[in-house]
Amino acid sequence: MVQKYQSPVRVYKYPFELVMAAYEKRFPTCPEIPVFLGSEILHESRSDDGAIHIIERSCKLNVDAPRLLKKIAGVEYVFFIQKNTVNWKERTLRIEAHNETFANRVVILETCNYSVHPENEEWTCFEQSASLDIKSFFGFESTVEKIAMKQYTSNIKRGKEVIEHYLKELISQGITFIPRWTPPPVCGQKDEQTPAAGDADDDDAALDSVSLGTTKEQTGSSCPPAEALSSDADKLDADYIERYLGQLTPMQESCLIRLRQWLQETHKGKIPKDEHILRFLRARDFNIDKAREMLCQSLSWRKQYQVDYILQSWRPPALLDEYYTGGWHYQDKDGRPLYILRLGQMDTKGLVKALGEESLLRHVLSINEEGQKRCEENTNIFGRPITSWTCLVDLEGLNMRHLWRPGVKALLRIIEVVEDNYPETLGRLLIVRAPRVFPVLWTLVSPFINENTRQKFLIYSGNNYQGPGGLVDYVDKDVIPDFLGGDCMCTVPEGGLVPKSLYQTEDESENSDHIRLWTETIYHSASVLKGAPHEIVVEILEGESVITWDFDILKGDVVFSLFHSKRAPEASHKEATLPSTSAAGDNMQLIDKMWVLGVDYSHMESPLVCREGESIQGSHVTRWPGFYILQWKMHGPPPCAATSLPRVDDVLASLQVSSHKCKLIYYYEVLASKDFRGSMSSLESCNSGFSQLSGATTSSSQSQSSSHLSR
Repeated sequence: MVQKYQSPVRVYKYPFELVMAAYEKRFPTCPEIPVFLGSEILHESRSDDGAIHIIERSCKLNVDAPRLLKKIAGVEYVFFIQKNTVNWKERTLRIEAHNETFANRVVILETCNYSVHPENEEWTCFEQSASLDIKSFFGFESTVEKIAMKQYTSNIKRGKEVIEHYLKELISQGITFIPRWTPPPVCGQKDEQTPAAGDADDDDAALDSVSLGTTKEQTGSSCPPAEALSSDADKLDADYIERYLGQLTPMQESCLIRLRQWLQETHKGKIPKDEHILRFLRARDFNIDKAREMLCQSLSWRKQYQVDYILQSWRPPALLDEYYTGGWHYQDKDGRPLYILRLGQMDTKGLVKALGEESLLRHVLSINEEGQKRCEENTNIFGRPITSWTCLVDLEGLNMRHLWRPGVKALLRIIEVVEDNYPETLGRLLIVRAPRVFPVLWTLVSPFINENTRQKFLIYSGNNYQGPGGLVDYVDKDVIPDFLGGDCMCTVPEGGLVPKSLYQTEDESENSDHIRLWTETIYHSASVLKGAPHEIVVEILEGESVITWDFDILKGDVVFSLFHSKRAPEASHKEATLPSTSAAGDNMQLIDKMWVLGVDYSHMESPLVCREGESIQGSHVTRWPGFYILQWKMHGPPPCAATSLPRVDDVLASLQVSSHKCKLIYYYEVLASKDFRGSMSSLESCNSGFSQLSGATTSSSQSQSSSHLSR
């Protein structure tokens, strides 16, 4: 595999001519660069007017390699051929170098360029690129590659320090200005260029003899000709990287620049910001191929769902403003924006049922987009790179009710989207007041979180977050929220139960102007008509599986039943297997009218009357393979004896069923029995008062394993 390197633009705040004089002091040997043992001029030429000066040299290097490897290779030193072309008229120096030793086994190419700064002609820019291709090396290819890359990267930044050392030496000698090249007189006399006071004759020779000393940047990717390079405005300079992106190693800088150049050359859409590109590189440990793939998928996703405009187009529903218990709150001690989430006080079930997964996902995406914007603002405010934010999660109030399976599935889906498209945006996650149930939730969620992200989690149980070693180590005391014992008033909503009257059906959730991010909804809606129940079929291939369900009655009263049949509903009866017409809406009937209960199909659970506004959760451990049918049918008052009057409750119930139509939203899933008990699928949490369920439970003895329905 070819290893490549591309440097950022390094700027010397000195004129080109003075930099060249400092550069020449590195020859024929340079004590500042121990690996450079010396050089010998092989060829030298000049143009007639003296504007072009070319020198070709052989440079001797002492590579820091194990003695055994040198003995096997049969060499003590390595030699490089360097061709240096200085153009005094254009004020440029181009350096091309390649290895002479082991040229048939290893190919090392390097290109360096010195040029005038495009915005200040009194400054000088330097760029370099290189490539290393080890074809074969006595079975030590990997070892040689590691040695070469280590020595190369360790000397890259040293190169600028050496030039600056000789610049200071020149200035100390009184050499602060060297005149630019001018064409020779027409008469052909020698051009008289008078150096500044204090210049010696050997310094004039330094200007006329430009060459590259040691090859200290000799492994990376071949640099294209100067005319093929991207425009100066598109290049990154080292000072910009350090100021806005942070301290990067030379190879990390190279990965950033190469990926950025690739995007400029191939990507037709909007080019991401440098800090955004850097996040994807960090997420893939600076493996440029993996980072490129991840970034391209994310850019396609952003374009498809118009995520770039979400801060302008997304307006959170009033319900979110009131019940979503999260918000931005100043910054932490490192200057990172601080986001507070009171997860234990959030009615996740109510939010999912009232808003749908789509709205919650868009809201989370808008939070991430806002977080990136705040990082940029804080970078400018604090004068140092801030590329991530801190999240403070308060779990006070978290219990088994939060392990409601559809809610956890929605959470995992959101985590997946954020991990894929906002990598390395979380700098630190502080979890406080973690209850005993937290390890269960953590076991479910942690496998979906990147390892780099998990390492940023700090978890405090009880009141351990107070005092030294707690929040005060990461958040200033005057910023700690009042509900955590601080003095700062926090405007994050306190949450609470979402009224069931605000729950919406599947049809209502789809009425949106946005392109849907969530292609599959967790909940489905259904209509139950008089004489037309709604039915769904679940095929079980092996016994000991678990069918779980969760539904809410939005309108009217229904009776829920679970049946088993050895044969599937007859496909020939299309009217029974397809959704009905618009009159029935989203109603589906599956049980053939000719089927006989007890013969063609049988009850698995006792019928359960479900009143309007109730939430029902349940599970059934199957005994036999076959087809299990979940049925909801309209509930009517039982037939009365001729001598008795209708009960008041029955009259009221019949009045509630307006238009002879009931509505519900439902979710179901099939699990292997080994994955059911002790997992988030366990529905014991459904007895929680949080979901306004009564403790009533009915059980069926018809199933070999236990099953239950909970309100």
